[in-house]
Amino acid sequence: MLNEITTCQPIVKFNGYSFIEQVDDIAVESALTIILDGEEFATIVCSPSEIQELVVGFLASEGIIRVFADIQSIQVDEEKGFAYVDLINKQSIQKEFHSKRFIGSCCGKGRQFYFYNDVKTAKTIRTMLTITPHQCGVLMRELQESSAHFQKTGGVHNAALCTKDGIVVTRTDIGRHNALDKLFGYCLIHRIPLRDKIIAFSGRISSEVLLKAAKIGVSIILSKSAPTNLALDLAAELGITAIGFIRGGGFNVYTHQDRIQGLG
Repeated sequence: MLNEITTCQPIVKFNGYSFIEQVDDIAVESALTIILDGEEFATIVCSPSEIQELVVGFLASEGIIRVFADIQSIQVDEEKGFAYVDLINKQSIQKEFHSKRFIGSCCGKGRQFYFYNDVKTAKTIRTMLTITPHQCGVLMRELQESSAHFQKTGGVHNAALCTKDGIVVTRTDIGRHNALDKLFGYCLIHRIPLRDKIIAFSGRISSEVLLKAAKIGVSIILSKSAPTNLALDLAAELGITAIGFIRGGGFNVYTHQDRIQGLG
C-alpha cells in the first residue's frame, strides 16, 4: 500500500472541441486485509491513509471491540496491505454473525438490521444537543472547503466529526463507510466524548451510513445529499436527527426536528 491517497496519470481530455493531453489526479484504491488473533478476518478496499484508525473503527463497528484498550497490539504493513491485530481477550470469531441477516425487535417496534452485529453495536441516541440552521450551513461549507482530495479527483468521500461551532477532524476515503470508520477509530483512540458531536458527510445518508453514525454515538448527521427511506426509519427509531440537501442556505430536516433551534 502507498501512503498517498492520490496519484497522477497522463490522460487525453476532450473539451467539447478538441483533444488535449494532460495529467490528471486519480484516487488511489488499495486492499487491506485484517488478521485478527492470527486468523484472516476481513479485507477492506480503501484509501491508504489513517489505517490504524480505519482498523480500530471497523472492529468497533463490527462489535469485535468496545474500546481501544480491548486491543493488545496492532501492526500495519502498509507496503503489503496487512493489519495484524491481537486482542486482550482472545475470542472465537463467529464469522457467520458478520454476514447473517437478522430481524429483531426493540421496544415493541419492528427494527430490521442487515447484519447480526448491528444488533450488538447500534445505539439509541439520547442527547439534548441542538443546532441552528446557520450552523448547519457553516459546517457543510467547511467540510466542502476542506475536501482537497475530492476537489482534485472527484473520487472520494469525506466525513467530519464536528461540534456545532466547527470541525474537529476530517477523514477521506474512496469508501463512504471507511471514512466513517476512520472517524470512529479516531474517537476511540483519542477517547473523544461524543454527546456534543455531529457528523457532516459528503454522500447520501443510506441505512448503512445511518447505522455507522449510531454506532459512533452522534445525534445529528448532516449531508449535502439525500437520505433513503430505510435510513430515515432507523434514524427515527435510533434518535438521530437526519438533515439532507444542505445547499445554498437551505436544507431538509427529516427526523427528530426538535434538535433544530427555531423549528416548531
